[in-house]
Amino acid sequence: MRHVEEWNEENIQIRAHELAEKAKEVWKYPYLPVDILEAYKSSDIENPEYTLEHYEYLKDDILTLYYALRKRIMNTDPSVKEEMKKLYIAFKAYTNFVDIVPQKSRLRLSLNIAFPDILDPKGLCKDVSEVGRWGNGDVEVGLYNLNEIDDVMDLIQQAFDKQMEDY
Repeated sequence: MRHVEEWNEENIQIRAHELAEKAKEVWKYPYLPVDILEAYKSSDIENPEYTLEHYEYLKDDILTLYYALRKRIMNTDPSVKEEMKKLYIAFKAYTNFVDIVPQKSRLRLSLNIAFPDILDPKGLCKDVSEVGRWGNGDVEVGLYNLNEIDDVMDLIQQAFDKQMEDY
């Protein structure tokens, strides 16, 4: 087939068959029963669905705090969606702009905005750009009680607005 004068559909099919046969000789694989192979297909792996009950610390006062914050975040814009992840709860428009990790005594928020870009007159934010954390973003802020929601929402709004600017 090396010196074929015309590469038409028939000759391409013949060459493909020859190459497939050679590949089977070169790259042998161990015999596995079909049922074992089927178990490893990615389409057979289920994506787990997470709910609020999945989060260990999302109960009592922290759950009340979460519901109040969630309502405010969802009212930011009609494009905002909530997505439960294994280790955090994401709020996104185009991508995550705030992620929430429920903790024993607070909600830890990761804001997806560069630390130098956040306007934080009350000094609530922490730069976590060099720290490994669950969630997306360089800015961390803790929410401990309902009285802090307005201040925290100002920071969340900045992360949302920055995302909307960038897209």
